[in-house]
Amino acid sequence: MKTVSMSGSLRENVGKKDARKNRADGKIPCVLYGGKEEVHFVADEKDFGPVVFTPYIHLINLTVDKKQYKTILKDIQYHPVTDEILHADFLELMPGKPVTVSLPIRIEGTSKGVLRGGKMVKKFRKLKVKALPEHLPDEIAINISELDINDSIKVSDVKIDHVQMLDIATSTVVSVASTRAVEATPGQEK
Repeated sequence: MKTVSMSGSLRENVGKKDARKNRADGKIPCVLYGGKEEVHFVADEKDFGPVVFTPYIHLINLTVDKKQYKTILKDIQYHPVTDEILHADFLELMPGKPVTVSLPIRIEGTSKGVLRGGKMVKKFRKLKVKALPEHLPDEIAINISELDINDSIKVSDVKIDHVQMLDIATSTVVSVASTRAVEATPGQEK
């Protein structure tokens, strides 16, 4: 899992006026939870670039007033019109405690069915998983080389060591659908 460092400073006041003032100064109000106590802090808006504008989950080494925390970005709220970041929630990672995240899917290979004129249909961009932080991969790689027309890969077919899939097991992740352009295989009639 990729690691990013961020720093912040404790918030003196917690409220709407204080949050608005911080945003005007280019700081984002944040909350760190999951540990012994909640920590309310502010972080520079520019520090969120490598964490927000990527499909990957990052391990974040967070420093707040000289205290180190291992965290992940759990939730982020945006302004509905301007898309500016309004608030961020971080989850502190505790040793031996599993975490639930959504990991991006990367498709590998070329499907036999697509080469014959079928259409690849990707139903999920991310899958929800539960694992210890040290077992979390950067992404879920799915090889579609063996998929023929009308074949599919379901959530239950995706296996990663030490990682539990949380989406419905019978849900289709990727499939190859038949199209009008499908070339007839030898021995089949049109």
